[in-house]
Amino acid sequence: MGAKIRDYLAHWTVVVPVLAVAALILTWGRDLPPPVVVLAALLLGGAVLAAVHHAEVVAHRVGEPFGSLVLAVAVTIIEVALIVTLMISGGEKAQSLARDTVFAAVMITCNGLLGLSLLVGAARRHVAVFNSEGTGGAFATVTMIATLSLVLPSFTTSRPGPQFSPAQLGFAAVASLALYLLFVAVQTRRHRDYFLPITTSGKVINAEEHLDPPSGKAALTSVGLLLVALVGVVGLAKGVSPSIESAVDSAGLPQAVVGVVIALLVLLPETIAATRAAVRDRVQTSLNLALGSAMASIGLTIPAIAIAMIWLPGPLLLGLGGTQMVLLALTVVVGTLTIVPGRANVLQGGVHLSLLAAFLFLAASP
Repeated sequence: MGAKIRDYLAHWTVVVPVLAVAALILTWGRDLPPPVVVLAALLLGGAVLAAVHHAEVVAHRVGEPFGSLVLAVAVTIIEVALIVTLMISGGEKAQSLARDTVFAAVMITCNGLLGLSLLVGAARRHVAVFNSEGTGGAFATVTMIATLSLVLPSFTTSRPGPQFSPAQLGFAAVASLALYLLFVAVQTRRHRDYFLPITTSGKVINAEEHLDPPSGKAALTSVGLLLVALVGVVGLAKGVSPSIESAVDSAGLPQAVVGVVIALLVLLPETIAATRAAVRDRVQTSLNLALGSAMASIGLTIPAIAIAMIWLPGPLLLGLGGTQMVLLALTVVVGTLTIVPGRANVLQGGVHLSLLAAFLFLAASP
């Protein structure tokens, strides 16, 4: 028994998250020299891979679609903490950080994760098959809360600029959270079968058929290590963010690029997990991750930021600009046409990835 415990503790998926959190504690609040930034970046990458491993262990234990919720919600909760922390210390530059990060998360998940999953699934099996009823409902919810929280502030007149009044922000926060919770209830209880993986042959997969699920103890251990890994990921991302901001300023790039980089770092675990699910012909699981992450990014972030604005100084800029609105509208149209048939080929995946590329290019060169 002692040898088994030592072997388990020596496994990299246990050691790396612990090292990442230790590095986070040692470097928190300090100016990091370049060698330490490189080391933190390496530990950040290792923590991402460890988070993916533990999320898959938990997902295997609880089954779909509960497994997809584990990683999406865990990442989003810590993403909120990161945004609030940076807003507290960022001054005027951070007034639009929540908007930039949330919008980047929506574009990365609805075009990057979704497009990559479809491309990988269709490239291996000619077509990627998924349930259009569940995926369509998820996409409609993302569209609704994204429009409510990120588009309407640019058109309201109660406050100058792209911001809500306190009452409007409170309404958007409550509505976003209520829609997210309603979706979770539909996904996990009333219509759970809409979100179960479907193979290209049309077979619904209720559980992994060739592997015994991990024990309850192993699953609980992975839950704990998943949280540790995610704390390391986002904490180290904050630690290297001054270097990112300096690089952005030195390159003459817009401040919005910082939000894009933060979203890319935070969503790395979900990106890897979604791609691996698509490789195993579990495209529905990949889409659950992509759209669930987009929904959680808005449905949990906006309410948390609304509460944080009670003590945070300065305005909260939420409304998107014209270019961003066009990209969001194009994402909605293309996403709808992709999802309705319930089947996609490499072309649809390539179109979504092209949209992501356009977003990244225009973020750097508006």
